[in-house]
Amino acid sequence: MVSEQRLKRWIRDVRNGHRTPGALVEQLRHLPFEDVGSARLDTHRRLRRGLPEVIFCQGKTPQQIIHITRRAARSGDLVLLTRLDPVTYGAIRDAVPSLRYDPVARLAFAPQPGRRSSRGSVLVVTGGTSDVPVAEEAAVTLELLGDRVNRLYDVGVAGVHRLIAQWPALQRARVILVVAGMEGALPSVVAGLVRCPVISVPTSIGYGASFQGIAPLLAMLNSCVPGIGVVNIDNGFGAAYLAHLINQPPTPSRG
Repeated sequence: MVSEQRLKRWIRDVRNGHRTPGALVEQLRHLPFEDVGSARLDTHRRLRRGLPEVIFCQGKTPQQIIHITRRAARSGDLVLLTRLDPVTYGAIRDAVPSLRYDPVARLAFAPQPGRRSSRGSVLVVTGGTSDVPVAEEAAVTLELLGDRVNRLYDVGVAGVHRLIAQWPALQRARVILVVAGMEGALPSVVAGLVRCPVISVPTSIGYGASFQGIAPLLAMLNSCVPGIGVVNIDNGFGAAYLAHLINQPPTPSRG
């Protein structure tokens, strides 16, 4: 994967004589993607979007995951696997020993050390304990991307005093990510109390009439509180990505 900083360093190395033009051409040969057989790795995504491509594991075979992960790891960038169930992780663990696994978030990752670059903190809130797996997918992803994360779990509207008691934490956050199932009312309550952006994540938790998350999804889309963004059902990763982009410092002018 190629970042803007890495590309500038390569160009500087050529200018200073530390790298040959041919070596730079060979590096650039893999842009903007690399065909690895079972997938086409988007090696240009870090340069284009500021974040590397992640590996979505659901529906992939262990052999495909191993092959893609090994090729992605060569870049030296963050390697992140999402929706990786424990059984599949057990099947790939020995082949990619550099990975760490979080069974609650269903994420595997080979993080790269680096300085945090976010502006403020992201607060991850859940309606109930059953929403925690989706919330942890978001929270761990944010931490791997370099964001400061605080967690506030099990503060749903059935006992709204639990949420009000955390008023200082709500006011300190730069972005709030609210994960809720059932009727999906919690994001509206949170958004009515704060001035920062609120990202809603409907979950598939609930009884039959919640329709595997469709009821909270529609409730969040129909919120009367402005300033709420909504991602798809159980999409903790997508919510984390959006929160990270909001939480970044402004990009310096290139004019």
